Amino acid sequence: MNEDTASVSADEHRDAASPGDAASAYEHEVKALLREAGVPVPRGVVVRDLDFGPAAELAEPLVLKAFGPGLVHKSDAGAVVLGLTSGELPAAASAMAARVPAPIAGFLVEEQAEAGVELIVGLVRDPAFGPVLLAGLGGVWAEALRDTALRLCPISEQDARAMLGSLRGAALLDGHRGSPPVDVDAVVKLLMTAGGPGGLWERLDLGEFELNPVVATPSGVVAVDARHLPGPAAGPPARPAAGPPGDLLPLFEPKAVAVVGASTTRPNFGNMFLGFYRATGVPLVAVHPTASEVSGVPAVPSLARADVDYALVAVPAERCAEVVRQADGVPFVQVMSGGFGEAGQPGLERELAEAARAAGTRLLGPNCMGVYCPRGRQTFVGGGTGPAGSVALISQSGGLAGEVIKVGERRGLAFSRVVTVGNSADVTPAELLRWLARDEETRAVGLYLEDPRDGRELYAALLEADLPVVLLVGGRSGQGQQAAASHTGGLVSDRRIWEAVAGQSGAALVTSQDDLIGVLSFFQAHGSRVTTGDQVLVVGPSGGASVLAADAFDLAGVRLDPLPDDAPEALRGLGVVAAGNPLEVPVGPMGRAGLVPEVIDALVRLRPYRDVVAHVNVQAFFTYGDAAEPLYAYTRAVAAAQDALPGIRITLVTRNGECAPAGVDDEVRRIAAAAGIPVYRSMEAAAVAVAAGGRYGAA
Repeated sequence: MNEDTASVSADEHRDAASPGDAASAYEHEVKALLREAGVPVPRGVVVRDLDFGPAAELAEPLVLKAFGPGLVHKSDAGAVVLGLTSGELPAAASAMAARVPAPIAGFLVEEQAEAGVELIVGLVRDPAFGPVLLAGLGGVWAEALRDTALRLCPISEQDARAMLGSLRGAALLDGHRGSPPVDVDAVVKLLMTAGGPGGLWERLDLGEFELNPVVATPSGVVAVDARHLPGPAAGPPARPAAGPPGDLLPLFEPKAVAVVGASTTRPNFGNMFLGFYRATGVPLVAVHPTASEVSGVPAVPSLARADVDYALVAVPAERCAEVVRQADGVPFVQVMSGGFGEAGQPGLERELAEAARAAGTRLLGPNCMGVYCPRGRQTFVGGGTGPAGSVALISQSGGLAGEVIKVGERRGLAFSRVVTVGNSADVTPAELLRWLARDEETRAVGLYLEDPRDGRELYAALLEADLPVVLLVGGRSGQGQQAAASHTGGLVSDRRIWEAVAGQSGAALVTSQDDLIGVLSFFQAHGSRVTTGDQVLVVGPSGGASVLAADAFDLAGVRLDPLPDDAPEALRGLGVVAAGNPLEVPVGPMGRAGLVPEVIDALVRLRPYRDVVAHVNVQAFFTYGDAAEPLYAYTRAVAAAQDALPGIRITLVTRNGECAPAGVDDEVRRIAAAAGIPVYRSMEAAAVAVAAGGRYGAA
């Protein structure tokens, strides 16, 4: 039989939709497309008139499948029978027609594929990030096992191999319990055909596209079943591809600021911000239709009369567009007011964005708190500004950004730029990230997002960013892809999409505000440090803490390799028994402060570690001693070790730090910070940070 037998001829009547139409294509039509793309599929024939004569040319055993409108999950509907001979086909077809509730348009008869490892390969169009490739263990157990990996398209061959290697069942591909290994190169080629440059993801109208199962054997792969459900009609056009970011410096370091909306009689948010800005000393003007001053700040009647390059607007939503239209000559206008798209008023938001374009100003927000930048005397939090530093933050939530600023500064973070974006009607997280990645004052960026707005642009910006980026995403447990007509549609969620974004871009994905602060602290301390090793060593006092430390690092995805074979000899002279990693070393008020640095130095000579985590039980210093000096001496010794070993990154964990008197924790952090060492209160927080540092280095 020639290959044309398996496809529908040009003059054959078609009652099914083609892959480009709104309805789903039939399996044999999808397989014809696969064959053209070079994907192996079983030989088969299409039968519409119950004449199974052509099937005699196929090699037995045979598979009989019905197709027709509404027959999506054929196995569940009883529309698939395996292991048939050609003579058994008519009776099997009659029995199938009697039990299948949906209309049957015809039958597909195929040669049954040899047994092998069953995989699933699928494509979906995520609403925010566009085409996504899924691969994993498949067959009827696909959703039960949920052993899959995701990547945004286009993927690279490295991505394809990483996807397969990340599966819990990866050992099945390499040969398991006597079974031969499958042709992994053929599986990789299939993934590239689906999701690589020029792949099917670029040619198909997605919805959903699924090959399940794909049978992988030592001799190659065969797509046994195929399904394509075109997507809904295209929505509004996406934003045009972003070019290089404009000059955002006036956003962060304005020469002067205007506040619109402060009252002379009833103090409101506008008055509060006047107070914040007066405290920073930035040149300031209020905008008020009649008053010559507001809260002691000179006033002008409109933004048209304000010689500023940043304006904060805090008036009711319905008045904001009118105010912004007067901002001709003001580079940036921040609209603090809510009541736009987030409140079910998208038309009001569009009017605001149009007003900004008409005035030639850039719009931050609406529904956002604004900007915090100690260098530029910009703030949206009270209490003045902290020290200028190298950590930036982009946040969709103003409240959370304020918490990260205050808690982060308390823990030693120093910020270069913080910006809240709210609804991102104009200035987007992607544009801000591109600019911050080129900002000489910024060495690491954190992002808190709930809706990426333009996911593809954000993903591109993450790929381009040549600095550490930390992602905290709200609402990740929601279902990003609502269609469930295929296993792929049911397996792709917001959480998994963000994991793919982080995995491909090298960004660190964290799950809490504390971890966002903790990982940024790690990059603030170690971001520019060049390391030569690829392993992690944990050193600290004995007891259950070491066992729990191993658990914490394992949970964070950090492997603690055994000590080198020659470690016992190297440590014997220091009086330390090389029992394992974590390594137990006596640390306490009666111990020698320099012992841990000596142990670190001895082991680093044997193996070039990437990270060393030194932990200490602060409680012991104040239960078995009565002074903080031994703890300070230990911290100074660890700091000296970091100065002497610039090729590794040392992290300090002060467990049970709340047992120390007031001020002790601050002094420990000050000593450590001077040497570029981040400090954590728990092993779990340190493990997350060290894991993020390792992934960034690998990327």
